[in-house]
Amino acid sequence: MTAGACPDSGFGEYTLTHPKSNSNFNFNLNMGSHTPLAAYLQQHPDTQYVDAMLCDVSCVMRGKRYPIGMADKLFTDGMMSPGSLFLLSVNGASLDPEGLGFSDGDPDQVAMPIADTLVPAPWAQHPTAQVMMSMQGLDKQPYYFEPRNVLTRVINRFSELNLRPVAAFELEFYLLDRAHRHGKCLQPPRAPLSRQRLTGTQVYSLDELEEFSDYLHAVLEACAQQGVASGAMSAEYAPGQFEINLCHSEQLLAAADQCVMFRRIVQCVAKQHQMQSTFMAKPYADHAGSGLHLHLSLLNADGENVFAGDGRFPEPTCASALLKYAIGGLQQSMPESMALFAPNINSYRRFAANNYVPMGPSWGFDNRSVAIRIPKSPPRARRFEYRVAGADANPYLTLAAVLAGLHHGISKRLEADAAATGNAGAAKHPAIPFDLPSAVDECRRGPILADYLGRQYLNAYCACKLKEYQQFIDRKPPQAGWYL
Repeated sequence: MTAGACPDSGFGEYTLTHPKSNSNFNFNLNMGSHTPLAAYLQQHPDTQYVDAMLCDVSCVMRGKRYPIGMADKLFTDGMMSPGSLFLLSVNGASLDPEGLGFSDGDPDQVAMPIADTLVPAPWAQHPTAQVMMSMQGLDKQPYYFEPRNVLTRVINRFSELNLRPVAAFELEFYLLDRAHRHGKCLQPPRAPLSRQRLTGTQVYSLDELEEFSDYLHAVLEACAQQGVASGAMSAEYAPGQFEINLCHSEQLLAAADQCVMFRRIVQCVAKQHQMQSTFMAKPYADHAGSGLHLHLSLLNADGENVFAGDGRFPEPTCASALLKYAIGGLQQSMPESMALFAPNINSYRRFAANNYVPMGPSWGFDNRSVAIRIPKSPPRARRFEYRVAGADANPYLTLAAVLAGLHHGISKRLEADAAATGNAGAAKHPAIPFDLPSAVDECRRGPILADYLGRQYLNAYCACKLKEYQQFIDRKPPQAGWYL
């Protein structure tokens, strides 16, 4: 490139040296010294682009890439983008749910940066930063149909209780061999050290972690660069399946943002290592599915965990009355929440007997066959692990639905059923919908989520998922690349 000015910018000049060629790029840019981008460039002066990203309902990252000379306007004027972006199908098509898309002329909204998500994208071919965006109208009100704003509406309800939720996400994912071709079965990758293809299940295998240590180390390094607080990692219940825990946080929006960023890290680093990753709920018929598990506790104004009871674990009294009310609400809300926890046709293949997947609204102490597990812990860490959602679920909507059930149970003082013992996952519970059309119907009719997430939002979400389902059914056979 030659030196020159950005047309129609009206900004002053900014000079960038390309790190490889040492040639100078002159851009029109007049960044105030206190803008987030100006501060970022002090630390990363070789940056050439900024990716402005929005997470859609299917966790596809959409947005625009800005040359650095035009990027500062993101932090002043924002980025125009159609609001229907948040209701696209999993394959990126506008299905016009509830008249949002073609019918209303597909109007723009204004996406503004979430400033503390401006971080390096270490996998980019050229020095690139990324920043997550959140959408609002010209009146600066949060855009109603954005999943992040849906979650905000639910979080705000906890001020009524004078309680603060603390959340942590656990995400399972598969690594795949990139060499597979369309129309052929997916297969696990070859282990980088032994060059043997993974075939068996070695849950919690340290050898398997070591085989993929370069990849996993690169994931954790990228997490550190992007401020994603990650913790322990493990090999899971199938060849090429892993889990990396994210840390607990009282900043619930930031926790969900980091979960979305973590998904992107896993996928982009896999490409760097000549592999593919997937968060499909059930990529293999004969192997375990992948879940999105949520750990939640609740603090009062003094920072005390109100889920802790007086008894010793696992005595029933180790769980407080508030924790049991929360469980009661989650049991009641589970049928209408399934459309959010299992958003695709593939999602329902994960629910199989005797496979550590919830088959009903059960709960129990230190029991991995239930939907709501109370892990073994000291009282200060008393919490529940919600195990229903698949790894393909949207983190914002998953957290919103779980918080809604929790709040509903506490505010209505709903009693939980008796705790399950032994295997609670041997058969499907008749009250839970285990196919997408039935789940959408329950979501549309249910009163609980509508009170928290908004009836208009749920109607649009369900219309999108039902049209997506119908398009899949109408394709005979489904085209390659259609990952429902």
